[in-house]
Amino acid sequence: MTIRVLLADDQALIRAGFRMIVDAAPGLEVVGEAADGAEAVELCHRHRVDVVLMDIRMPRVDGIEATRRIGADERLAGVRVLVLTTFDNDDNVIHALQAGASGFLGKNVAPGDLVNAIRVVADGEALLSPRATRGLVSRLIRDLQPPVRRPPELDLVTDREKEILLLVAHGLSNTDIAERLHLSPLTVKTHINRTMIKLAARDRAQLVVFAYRHQLVRPGDPPP
Repeated sequence: MTIRVLLADDQALIRAGFRMIVDAAPGLEVVGEAADGAEAVELCHRHRVDVVLMDIRMPRVDGIEATRRIGADERLAGVRVLVLTTFDNDDNVIHALQAGASGFLGKNVAPGDLVNAIRVVADGEALLSPRATRGLVSRLIRDLQPPVRRPPELDLVTDREKEILLLVAHGLSNTDIAERLHLSPLTVKTHINRTMIKLAARDRAQLVVFAYRHQLVRPGDPPP
């Protein structure tokens, strides 16, 4: 199955570079280009888009707002957003993840890493390495005041699912979690998918945000 990719960046030269990389990769195809966030949302409706490579800073409607609109639209439930930023420590990345982005990359990413990232995100995973997760969490805690009340949807999560949720929040991959808990990667993925449904999270990245926002995990905590 071909992964259909939309490029959203206000600089035509950058879009052209990414197009060359994506179209040259087996199983990937660029189906559209957008110069701002509003156009990106429109093209997501027009084409059957799987992954959007989304710049944050764009005119008219920026990448964060565009990501939020995509995430809020049930007709675009299958669309995954991969944020591209000049600085991978940009605070705006936090807001992009909250808006529903599945991960982020620096614009200086190597071609092979970009192609791999698109495939990872299209498969429903989140592009958040342990290092990236640790770096984001400190800013997440600084910028957001966690809700006081325990979210009622947590009562739907089983003990095993909660255990896996905490490991996801620490940035462990499915393979890492499977080895630690002596489960198969497929079983881990099934638990994660069920947890996402119960917590109304679009993907793994939002599970990380949920865990820290509700203080299930705190900065400096070791993995369980």
